[in-house]
Amino acid sequence: MESLKARGCCKERHLEVNEENLERIDSYFGSCSKLESYDWLREVSDNDIPELVEVRFKNTRKSFYRNVNELRLKRGDIIAVEASPGHDIGIISLAGEIVEKQRQRTKYKGDREELKKVYRKAKQVDIDKWKQAIDKEEDTMLRSRKIAADLRLNMKIGDVEYQGDGTKAIFYYIADERVDFRELIKVLAESFRIRIEMKQIGARQEAGRIGGIGTCGRELCCSTFVTNFVSVSTHSARVQEVALNPQKLAGQCGKLKCCLNYELAGYEDARKQFPDTNTNLKLKQGEAYHVKTDVYRGIMWYGTTEGSGQALILVPTERVSEIQAMNRNGEVPDELVEFTIADKPESLEYTNGAGQGSLTRFERENSRKKKKKHRPHRNHRKN
Repeated sequence: MESLKARGCCKERHLEVNEENLERIDSYFGSCSKLESYDWLREVSDNDIPELVEVRFKNTRKSFYRNVNELRLKRGDIIAVEASPGHDIGIISLAGEIVEKQRQRTKYKGDREELKKVYRKAKQVDIDKWKQAIDKEEDTMLRSRKIAADLRLNMKIGDVEYQGDGTKAIFYYIADERVDFRELIKVLAESFRIRIEMKQIGARQEAGRIGGIGTCGRELCCSTFVTNFVSVSTHSARVQEVALNPQKLAGQCGKLKCCLNYELAGYEDARKQFPDTNTNLKLKQGEAYHVKTDVYRGIMWYGTTEGSGQALILVPTERVSEIQAMNRNGEVPDELVEFTIADKPESLEYTNGAGQGSLTRFERENSRKKKKKHRPHRNHRKN
């Protein structure tokens, strides 16, 4: 239980759930974690002995392995895999034909023959040793931070991941500049008696490890489901007509929010048929310049150069393309938007409605109700 909890399994976040609910979770997700991959070929492929498997470890670390021993493996199985040196313990996130599709999607470099091997399903001895290594991770991280501070290194060790056999540990660190940690590696190796591997991570990975609540009111995407961090630029904000306010565009990691890329492809596809916004529209009254665009409604707002306080005019994209074509041919239209008789709004005349309504029209008249005389019951006997 502790091993899965330390590896981000959400089943252990709610330990009060019963066994029936856990079986239901397993049937849908196999092994629930933020590193879980959805197997959309689950009901198509019935191969119990997969050639390749995708294995997840701690944080965002994943890798592919060959099932050379032809073991019956499925998602959620804890297995022992080849490492350098020794062996490591991981949880299968994908198995079957979809693993090859996953390799192509993630652009994993290397041939199939170069992949490391799956040794066996993890035995109880392997799991117990794995749990002991996991229990040492927090204490190792705190001690390593003190050692780095004593050596006056401008870096922060954010997390430590022990290998399944306990012979090696990966130290995840954050640094703004290049750090010479050769002396640090010597001190860490002497202190913990293990092999040391230093791995630099960015601010986004650190925010995903710590977690938190975003400005949208939901848990951070990087701590729930985002595993592959893609660079975000201000181009995403410009395409979506978002105000370039650094305080609102930056997340808790100090970088641009990852959600700026979520709808970027849809906006770019919708903008392919849009006219050029840098070209002013020539009218008989003057020139109209572009102010903003509503991409999904296909509407563009234009203003004139005669005054800054003038109201913006809503123009469909078809009309903008038509005016630009007319300007190229030397024609100048009268107005930005042409109204037909049916579409032209009717002029509203001022009417004075004072005194037309009664002040007491909402009051109810008190209707006099006739009092009913009390009639004695038939069976009532007078004394």
